Amino acid sequence: MKQSARDEILSKLKSAPREAVPHRSDRPVLKQLSLTRDELIEMFSKYLVQETGVVYRVRDRQEALEKLSQIALEEGLKKVMAATDDIVASLNLVDWGKKNDVGVMTARDFGSRDSYIDAVFEEADAGVTGADFAVAESGTLGLTHHKDRPRLLSLAPILHIAIVPVEKMVAVYEQAVEKVFREKENLPSQFCFVTGPSMTGDIRGVQFKGMHGPRKVIVILIG
Repeated sequence: MKQSARDEILSKLKSAPREAVPHRSDRPVLKQLSLTRDELIEMFSKYLVQETGVVYRVRDRQEALEKLSQIALEEGLKKVMAATDDIVASLNLVDWGKKNDVGVMTARDFGSRDSYIDAVFEEADAGVTGADFAVAESGTLGLTHHKDRPRLLSLAPILHIAIVPVEKMVAVYEQAVEKVFREKENLPSQFCFVTGPSMTGDIRGVQFKGMHGPRKVIVILIG
């Protein structure tokens, strides 16, 4: 019986001498992993600013509120949509808003998903969230999304303000991903990386910022 071309090829592959797998050298240690926290913060700030983001560093939550007041004045904020995650909740933004004549809304204030979506797109001048990670190697925020930090808060308003304790700083992406997926029983519904304002190159390959999301990203580092 004549051997098919397929069988002939498979036969040759099976009978071919096996070569030893070459030794693969260990991956070099990333220099970012040896940096101090202050050096990581400097790197994070440098790269985020290169992406037209803005970074402020404050000592504590009180200074964070003072900086937020300054931002509200400079940006002309009248209404903001705030997350209710642990970081933002600790600032008590509702009281802050009353003192600064800024309306503070949260997703919990709305009886339906549609009314919330309308408000976050049409009424909110800014979205205020915490962040789970600040990745130094690229000036990137890492955010898990859940009921206390809906995804639209960092995507829909033209200004995204992220409040980030310096303890959330990591050197490289891999550290953030490892921490997110370490507990497989408690995975977030969504996780995203944010590096400065939204950007697209869809139109004639020309890069343009702010077309599909925030035109400005401001990070307040606490600590």
